[in-house]
Amino acid sequence: MKLGIRIVGDIARTMEAETRAGQKAVTAAMRKAGAGLKSAWRAQITGAGLGSRLARTIRSEQYPKGRQSLNAAALVWSKAPVIVGAHDTGPLIRSKNGFWLAIPMPVAGKSSRGGRVTPGAWERRTGMRLRFVYRRTGPSLLVADNVRVSKAGRVRENITRHKDGRVSSRLQGRATAVIFLLVPQVKLPKRLDLARDARAVENALPGMIVANWTETRS
Repeated sequence: MKLGIRIVGDIARTMEAETRAGQKAVTAAMRKAGAGLKSAWRAQITGAGLGSRLARTIRSEQYPKGRQSLNAAALVWSKAPVIVGAHDTGPLIRSKNGFWLAIPMPVAGKSSRGGRVTPGAWERRTGMRLRFVYRRTGPSLLVADNVRVSKAGRVRENITRHKDGRVSSRLQGRATAVIFLLVPQVKLPKRLDLARDARAVENALPGMIVANWTETRS
């Protein structure tokens, strides 16, 4: 018995067409994978209650830009990697100088830039001094004495400054307010699982490439 092999059509053209089909399929699949992972990560962040602003820091890019390739790749990243990474890993946070972490209470307000305020910034902003209160059990405190807390939750000095320079204190409404809790360390809860979505996209990628591969005909 004799077997014969005969090539039908131009093999070079066939291979070239198949390569183009592969480039198109891989590029399209990577574009879809990158966009899908970006959407999944954004949904995770908003679903965890971390806000749409942090979710919008998730970006995606495809390479090579402007052309199709069998080596196409997608990059998904965050423009706030430290914050997103912390919520993804749940790290143990300690003070850099080995002392206390100051956690602001709602009455501390916000910093001038809208973020968390520090004890030093709070004293400069309000002109009031904070007093340290050590507690053997539970967090220690930084408190402000002789203050009034308004209905809006703002802390104000419970004093009157006269035009002649005199300062008088009001007895009515005088209070001590807790401005900061002091703790040696804090364990940030893990609220994200970004690797889970990355694995799902990775597992789906071969099927996405096949689905986008158009059969060529000689």
